[in-house]
Amino acid sequence: MIEIENLVKKFDQFVAVDNLSFQVAEGEVLGFLGPNGAGKSTTMKVITGFLAPTSGRVSIDGHDITEDAIAAKSLIGYLPEGAPSYGDMTTEEFLRFIAQVRGYRGEEIDRRVQHVIKEVELESVRRQTIETLSKGFKRRVGLAQAIMHDPKVLILDEPTDGLDPNQKHHVRELIKNLARDKIVIISTHILEEVTAVCTRAIIIAEGRIVADGTPAQLESRSRYHQAVSVRLNDSYDLGADLGGIDGIATIEEDAEQALTYTILAKDGQSIFSQVSAIAQEKQWPVTEFHVQRGQLEDVFRTVTQKAKEA
Repeated sequence: MIEIENLVKKFDQFVAVDNLSFQVAEGEVLGFLGPNGAGKSTTMKVITGFLAPTSGRVSIDGHDITEDAIAAKSLIGYLPEGAPSYGDMTTEEFLRFIAQVRGYRGEEIDRRVQHVIKEVELESVRRQTIETLSKGFKRRVGLAQAIMHDPKVLILDEPTDGLDPNQKHHVRELIKNLARDKIVIISTHILEEVTAVCTRAIIIAEGRIVADGTPAQLESRSRYHQAVSVRLNDSYDLGADLGGIDGIATIEEDAEQALTYTILAKDGQSIFSQVSAIAQEKQWPVTEFHVQRGQLEDVFRTVTQKAKEA
């Protein structure tokens, strides 16, 4: 388990991390979200021991990251933002170097390197220099070095930043497979990462936690939770049929897609059955009709803006 208690990190008078406290249990994939400058990367660097906390405590499986640093760090695999490596080395040379740094020798190096190359699917580029690899393969090399010692905790800072959709999908599948028996923390500003990979999400702003829950719990806080999306194939006045219906807050027209509307519910009430019955009775020219779970982006904007204003 990772335990963070009253964590503070200051740079002179600037408070980057302001009294954070949370726990992460084995099997959880935690999305650590926030706008640029919120304190995500600083928090990751303190958790991994790269930066010392100004105050507070970080414990990795019972080992304090400050007082028992070597034991704590031995349990952590870390992929920093940018996946730094030695570009003139081949993939295999770099991974063998990492294995040596980790203290492995002889046949154990061969076994470890072969295992991570297979796990992260690097066989096709094992003899290629890292500087010639695509961003996607460089990210995979970063993941391979992070899991070389089979860590209990895997901390990934912006693991899919700058990747194309195919590369993102592949890296996310790798993370899901790795997360089966580990604690995984993913620091990201890409909201789709949360719904794709994470079992839990924490949103921070101005160095503080402003939301914590499963993706579904956070989505339920959105004003679009239980909203009904409707696409028509002809013009129709939905407002005339829905006016005065209890539970309906308002109707929004999509500015980008013609004849597409969102019917928002009051206080997250379920309005689908009411709207569906009216649509059938009035014979709306419907081509698409579905309920929204909520929008994580809407929650993100709301909670971070409130923190900024406060």
